[in-house]
Amino acid sequence: MNMNFFIPSIQIQGKIIDFHSPRIMGIVNLTDNSFFEGSRVNNDYALLKKVENMIEDGADFIDLGAASTKPGSKLSNSADELSKLIPAIEIIKNNFPEIYISIDTYHADVAKKAVAHGAHVINDISGGSFDPKMFETIGKLKVPYVLMHIQGKPENMQQNPQYDDVVKEVIFTLSQKVNRLYQAGVNDIIIDPGFGFGKTLEQNYQLLNALEQFQMFNLPVLVGLSRKSMVNKVLQTDADQALNGTTVLHTLALQKKANILRVHDVKEAKQVINILNFAENNQ
Repeated sequence: MNMNFFIPSIQIQGKIIDFHSPRIMGIVNLTDNSFFEGSRVNNDYALLKKVENMIEDGADFIDLGAASTKPGSKLSNSADELSKLIPAIEIIKNNFPEIYISIDTYHADVAKKAVAHGAHVINDISGGSFDPKMFETIGKLKVPYVLMHIQGKPENMQQNPQYDDVVKEVIFTLSQKVNRLYQAGVNDIIIDPGFGFGKTLEQNYQLLNALEQFQMFNLPVLVGLSRKSMVNKVLQTDADQALNGTTVLHTLALQKKANILRVHDVKEAKQVINILNFAENNQ
């Protein structure tokens, strides 16, 4: 599907992960207040079953989060995150040693300790803006880093997002941070435009329509569209009813060269990829 001249890749522990075909990152929340109840786990058995099901359905990465970043939420405490993340990492590593574990955090000390316990990727919604030590830390850890764009903080990001040109401004901000990451010694960067993080409904769709422009970085592009308000505000649904709308957005994103889908519903996302791949191979 993403048969560009340049095929992006990342390296994890010496292994090259390429994006000739899109990859899937399954969302697992270790909190009781994430916006979609179906992503939450509150005990070891539930964690194991969810991860097992996601792997069977086709997940390439499991993205563990221990703090809600939905609109209106306050910033988390790193100690609280670690108390949930470290046991979860160890459970997954012991039972599913082949799966890649991503950690959803904006704390540099959480990133450092999570990687020490076996995590492979750091997914930072703040793009390094909440913790000034993050870029330096990732440079030392030598792990892939998801660089996401955000305007404001979760507590206030949706109050009144302002852009003259959302596409140009998001690309410009990300390009500045990519340069800083390279200077810090980070070699494996994944770009995330940050759908829903300091953007209006219209701005989210402007970004989606322009998603191919993010190929300018020659880096993998991740999209987080799953069950978000940009589905629900258009269809007058809620998160529980948003699977069909999410599938439509995933289809559009893949047609515009997205490389990674960060999703709640792995099986359905994998079906989108398989159908689009088959269609492209039979043109």
